[in-house]
Amino acid sequence: MSSSYENPLCKRYASSEMQGIFSDDVKFTTWRKLWVALAESQRELGLEISEAQIAEMRENITEIDYEMAAEFERETRHDVMAHIKTFGEKCPLAKPIIHLGATSCYVGDNTDVIVQRMALLQVKKLLINAIAKLSEFAETYKNLPCLAYTHFQAAQPTTVGKRAVLWVQDLLLDLEQLDFTLGNLKLLGCKGTTGTQASFLALLDNNHEKVKLLEEKIAAKMNFSGTFQVSGQTYSRKMDFYVLSTLSGIAQSCCKFSNDLRLLAHLKEIDEPFEECQVGSSAMAYKRNPMRSERIASLARLVVTTALNPALTAGGQWLERTLDDSANRRIVIPEAFLATDAILSLVINIAGGMRVFPAVIAKNLARELPFMATENILMHCVKKGGDRQFLHERIRVHSLAAVEKIRQGGENDLLEFILEDEVFDISQHELNCLMNAENFTGRAKEQTEEFLCQVRNILQENSELLGAEVHIKV
Repeated sequence: MSSSYENPLCKRYASSEMQGIFSDDVKFTTWRKLWVALAESQRELGLEISEAQIAEMRENITEIDYEMAAEFERETRHDVMAHIKTFGEKCPLAKPIIHLGATSCYVGDNTDVIVQRMALLQVKKLLINAIAKLSEFAETYKNLPCLAYTHFQAAQPTTVGKRAVLWVQDLLLDLEQLDFTLGNLKLLGCKGTTGTQASFLALLDNNHEKVKLLEEKIAAKMNFSGTFQVSGQTYSRKMDFYVLSTLSGIAQSCCKFSNDLRLLAHLKEIDEPFEECQVGSSAMAYKRNPMRSERIASLARLVVTTALNPALTAGGQWLERTLDDSANRRIVIPEAFLATDAILSLVINIAGGMRVFPAVIAKNLARELPFMATENILMHCVKKGGDRQFLHERIRVHSLAAVEKIRQGGENDLLEFILEDEVFDISQHELNCLMNAENFTGRAKEQTEEFLCQVRNILQENSELLGAEVHIKV
């Protein structure tokens, strides 16, 4: 039995891939890669750093003695200094030049950006697959009429597929924002203690061009196109806000999907996957609670509210640097990504196994369709010579009678009332033709087809990301 707290995001919800991205191994090997990139670039610009020193550093990027680092941190109360010392113990030849001219944020901030890019790419992969699964669902049911709702009150019919592309459209908006965010990520670079690059200017004999070139070389070695042109000691914390706002947008879309599915499950029209041995309730054996959709909503609330943290952090930074961002960022950035990973994994899982019940959908639609068909019935009868105003009044009377019967627990007999009323002069066959549900769904099918054509182009552009396998733990 574990005697200490374990983060449920890791234990129960998030994938091993996303957990790996935020692991100590990724973090601290990236620190070491940045130290190698710094030394290589400094050597290329004329500093007395040998190839042997750099080779020694390269050879030990993954050889991290975590116990030694922890001991050094207890002594120094400084995580970066602890790892500089640990790396130096492993690289005695390179020890004098590790971290030369840099401040802690050189490794800390640049690594944060690198890790966030890795995590955003993982989120994009899941997002593309969620879009693909929901698009397949929409294509399958693009022509199945169903009752649409506004205010969760019966409205005009739509199709199951048209409703699904509303979910897809939200996720496409999120994809656009994610791509924009990815395209605008920048490294901090090597800016020094207050962002002036004074230490690097001193190292490079007051050569401004070499200082600029140093930063360009490091960015290129870390596969980034650029760095922030100006900064204090850290990169602008607004970038964290933009990243987590992107995750918040995804969480909002997925929450909307999950809430819709929970309502549809209550109507018994569509269900999320429910496994053979799954238990809905410890007390009520008959229950089929939509627990996966509920989990999406629950985790989405975490992501949406977590996006407030970087907003407060960005606004609370003092002058060139303050450390009240550090503890907060260590928690909220990984957790926002871990939760988003879990949310999208659930969406993929649900979308790939949703059960649709056409008979129930048809029954629910049939209960309300007579009221919606009255205008068509009215126009049909007027064309046959009926008096529009008189027929309108008869429909009103019959509708009120039908509503009252429904409220007493009966069926909707509006069509029977109309059929039996001689003033309408309408046959059962005529009524059946007018009552075809597909006559009331407008361009729902066509809109779905046109939209999915665009989605297929986007999926084709991102085809290398398709095929993600997700595993729901509990």
